[in-house]
Amino acid sequence: MKIAFVGGKLYTGNEVIRRGSLIVDGEGRIEAAGESVDVPDGATVVDVTGKTLLPGFVDIHVHGGGGHQMMDGDYAALNGMSRFHAAHGTTSFLATTSTDREETIERALRNCAAPTSRELEGAELLGVHLEGPFLNEARAGAQNKSDLRAPDERLLRRFLDASGGAIRLVTLAPELAGGMEMTEMLAHSGVTVSIGHSDASYAQALEAIERGASQTTHHFNGMSPLHHREPGVAGAGLLCSALTTELICDGIHVHPAVVKLLFDVKGAHKVCMITDAVMGAGLPDGDYGKTTKKDGQIWLKDGSSLAGSSLTMVQAMRNAMRFTGYPIERLLPSFTEVPARQVGAWDRKGSLAVGKDADFLVVDEQLALHATYVRGREAYRRAPSA
Repeated sequence: MKIAFVGGKLYTGNEVIRRGSLIVDGEGRIEAAGESVDVPDGATVVDVTGKTLLPGFVDIHVHGGGGHQMMDGDYAALNGMSRFHAAHGTTSFLATTSTDREETIERALRNCAAPTSRELEGAELLGVHLEGPFLNEARAGAQNKSDLRAPDERLLRRFLDASGGAIRLVTLAPELAGGMEMTEMLAHSGVTVSIGHSDASYAQALEAIERGASQTTHHFNGMSPLHHREPGVAGAGLLCSALTTELICDGIHVHPAVVKLLFDVKGAHKVCMITDAVMGAGLPDGDYGKTTKKDGQIWLKDGSSLAGSSLTMVQAMRNAMRFTGYPIERLLPSFTEVPARQVGAWDRKGSLAVGKDADFLVVDEQLALHATYVRGREAYRRAPSA
């Protein structure tokens, strides 16, 4: 059954159509999108007059949300994450690990290899972001320091096998012994390598780029900072066009003025918006395992480090518009095209182009989310007002 969404404003990714239609075919792909589009005979018509259709947001760094977390290693955890983030603008995601015991990581990875046989109900799982254990203790942040490991190819191959080939992105500290070699091996295998939780010098960051690194993890956080005599990883991310920079746009991890600085220096096509959300996202203030949440901030209980975020992608877009003063069309690539490109999904995600998956959001002028569609399936609808 084809579905025609008619009368709305469309941000396709390439243009803004003030009043147009989006046709979804029976396979959940976009058949047509434009101003003068004929509605196929027999199609179900959905009137979206007064609403806006945006390409679905792609979150490639998310640990959990709504009381669920990837590291629980079961279907309920992944499905709970999937449903929670679909209700907040995410249509596809990479489930992201945390540093833990090797067997715990393997269990979580095996779980992510399984959902093809049992579809998630919300956002689509694109694969895995392996964040840890190959990180530098000096920049570990909330990562479990006792389980950190030096880059070890044999252990990495165990993780790759456990995931069934689902690992699309790996965060590592390339300055550690074996880090440059691991960077090169992963890059040659088609896995995106992100410099993160790293104390690398600027020169070491440049070497990692030469070896195949193409991204930084939650830029400015968990990395050697910019200093006028040593630019560090933060400086490399700002200066090197080869690096795409992840960004947590909650106004907590990165000051609003620095958010604008990053967009001004890099441009939206080199900024990758993420949430870094953990299980406490969407929950009330309180204690959750090793973390505590207060006023939207999530910290380790000892107060030594931020421990992820409570951010959602739709809120990140509202924040980015407010912090930078830029219109949505200027910022949109950082939420759609860039993350899809970074994990090899641009051929089917990230824009409202013919032939791509029908992943899109229905929002109003205030960016309030009314509905989320994943491959043409309604994954979320806001309850009607009383």
